[in-house]
Amino acid sequence: MESLSAVAGVSRASLTRRFKAVLGVSPMTYLTQWRLATGADLLDRSDATLASVARQVGYSSPFSFSAAFKKHYGLSPRDFRERQPAG
Repeated sequence: MESLSAVAGVSRASLTRRFKAVLGVSPMTYLTQWRLATGADLLDRSDATLASVARQVGYSSPFSFSAAFKKHYGLSPRDFRERQPAG
């Protein structure tokens, strides 16, 4: 956030307020949702391992990705992948 606010020429607090006013969520919430949606897409469209998917979307471990994924989607990444054939 520090570098992003510097590029935008505003304080972190101001950037966060503006971001939330426009998108309805904080920058960190947006980033988390984007990472999880990208991870879900990778789980649907590839045979990549959980570790690989986690790494590709910016999580430091498959465990942390799995915990966030399950909290957001209500399914583990494995159950999400197995719920229907990839398409």
